[in-house]
Amino acid sequence: MKRIITANVNGIRAAERKGFFDWMKTQNADVVCVQEIKAQEDQLDDKFYPKGIHTYYKPAERKGYSGTGLYCKDKPDRVIFSPWEDIDFEGRFIQADFRNLSVISIYIPSGSSKQERQDYKMNFMIERFMPYLKKLQEDGRQYIVCGDINIVHKEIDIKNFASNKNHSGCLPEERAWMEQLFTEAKFIDAFREVNQEKHQYTWWSNRGQAWANNTGWRIDYQILSANLKDTPQRVEIYKNERFSDHSPLIIDYNL
Repeated sequence: MKRIITANVNGIRAAERKGFFDWMKTQNADVVCVQEIKAQEDQLDDKFYPKGIHTYYKPAERKGYSGTGLYCKDKPDRVIFSPWEDIDFEGRFIQADFRNLSVISIYIPSGSSKQERQDYKMNFMIERFMPYLKKLQEDGRQYIVCGDINIVHKEIDIKNFASNKNHSGCLPEERAWMEQLFTEAKFIDAFREVNQEKHQYTWWSNRGQAWANNTGWRIDYQILSANLKDTPQRVEIYKNERFSDHSPLIIDYNL
């Protein structure tokens, strides 16, 4: 059994102050993927490199922005970054390889700030990321792609669908991309393999009473290559503590 966790921490230093690393120690996870670390490595002291855990970061070049990371129980055979210079510049992709299994932590750009970023997001998803994923599906390795994808898949994955269906993260073309991923490209939404219930969200706006009212979006995923079908055994969106505006997604696999 392997436990994989993904969490958008919305600032690794803020998450640390809220007890993220103390909680992480209790989870005994094989790999923890984090996104939006918002820190350079020279800003992180020893507590951000947990003892006995193999720790890797891919910060953005811009301070206080984006960035991804991996915490691994076993040392990976190798750690690599993305094939795209602009994605690396924003620190959005880091991958650890363990024998035949690859675990990726990815932070897909948000398009909510302005139309230019939405266009960038969709261009990346359609022109580069989907073809890349299709190639992964064919190379024989096992892949678990973890991260903040910044898109809901279906109406069930968002509390207020009607009022958000024309907003970034819930646009028809974004949801169509997710549908293509899980049908034509044959990837698997690990969470939905186990849990088909409504009101399962991983992100809540800091505005109003979104958290209190569970007015959320499910935009954090663990996405599996087709050769990992039927491996997810247990799933949990951890909500007992809050480390950021996202909740960690925990999945146990029979690998």
